[in-house]
Amino acid sequence: MELPVYTKQQLALRNGQDKPQIWVALKGFIYDVSESRLWKNGKHYEHWAGQDLTDELADAPHTETVFEKFEKVGVLQGAIS
Repeated sequence: MELPVYTKQQLALRNGQDKPQIWVALKGFIYDVSESRLWKNGKHYEHWAGQDLTDELADAPHTETVFEKFEKVGVLQGAIS
């Protein structure tokens, strides 16, 4: 099943404030982190949901494998060729 494509504007609405979903993007994929207690209210330490976190991953104390436990819900438009 092919994942739907979302724009940055659509991703931004899934910030835990404007809509009930809490989504973040990483390396072109959008993940639903709504069930994570660490993303409560759309904030995780100094990071905000509804954004592409690819550039911020280098400063994280974990690797991208942490996202494997979350469902991929889409692809960020223009991020993957």
